[in-house]
Amino acid sequence: MQLCAAPDETIHWRAVSASPPRRVIDVHAHVTPLRFQRVVLDGKWWYGMGPDAGELDNPRNRWLPAQRIEAMDEAGVDVQVVSPTDVFYQYHQAPDVTARIAAECNDEVAQMVQDHPARFMGLGTLPMQDPQRAIAEAERGMRELGLKGFMIDDHVNNLTYDHPLFDPFWEAAEALGAFILIHQYGPTTVTYRTEQFFFTNSIGNLVDRTITFGCLVYGGVIDTYPGLRICLGHAGGYVPYAVDRLDKGWEMWPGLRGRSLGPPSTYLRRFYYDSVTYTDRNLRFLLDALALSGCCSGPIGRRRWSWSIRCGGSSRRRCSSPTSARRFCTPTRRGCSARERVHIRAPRRRRAAWTG
Repeated sequence: MQLCAAPDETIHWRAVSASPPRRVIDVHAHVTPLRFQRVVLDGKWWYGMGPDAGELDNPRNRWLPAQRIEAMDEAGVDVQVVSPTDVFYQYHQAPDVTARIAAECNDEVAQMVQDHPARFMGLGTLPMQDPQRAIAEAERGMRELGLKGFMIDDHVNNLTYDHPLFDPFWEAAEALGAFILIHQYGPTTVTYRTEQFFFTNSIGNLVDRTITFGCLVYGGVIDTYPGLRICLGHAGGYVPYAVDRLDKGWEMWPGLRGRSLGPPSTYLRRFYYDSVTYTDRNLRFLLDALALSGCCSGPIGRRRWSWSIRCGGSSRRRCSSPTSARRFCTPTRRGCSARERVHIRAPRRRRAAWTG
């Protein structure tokens, strides 16, 4: 399941006895393009990438759409927003090569959507090391291919997104209404400290997402382009847990506030968040930090897709992901103040699936 929060929006709860539930949309669902698989499994290289690049040791990365849809049905997922696996960022390659990789990946994702329009929506990938090429592919992806947005890394060859180089991209993303899912690849910040114990992923993912939040806020990106729809993958990383300390630093050191117009905590609801937390405890914390400002759905394998909740002492209600084909999350909330604590009671647990 995945959570999303957005500015100036609240959640609309549907009572159990109300009309049929709205669609459950999984916004964090990767796909390894078949055109890549065919080439590398034949012993050849695909734009400098071999079989190790596509995580083909994971059987799910080799699923055909029919197998994916079968798993979605079993999990109660109506629609997946599929995105190319993060390895296809390839920002370190020559921009023209990365642009060709992005175009091929995006074409295949778009074809999946065209073949199964009731079950899939698409996010593409972009050659972010060349913002002008990235803008051109974003415009093609949104206007010609029908993609809903794009997945990008936390940085581009160690350059963070508050750098002026990316201003034209953010302007274009805002104008296009693109949904931008930020999801790490590698190396993460932790890689430079240690490469042991899988920390580069299990800790590094969350560290990088927190740095991205800070750079977008302090760098003025969120205020300059207020219409951006940015989703911080993996539940925002450590953002919900770090924001109070960020606020303290913002208060104590006025000269280091960058271009931010308010404390970092005031920006929490300017972003979307997925709910890859792996525990109900952390998910409850995220919901509290966001004052329950939005929700949508996410990866298969965690749990059923609607939860019984008790809100401010009111009668039990069921929360279904408020989503639409135009906006993954259009949440509005009634009946509970922002300060009321919402208690989530999850159904019987399944074995958690790893979502990297």
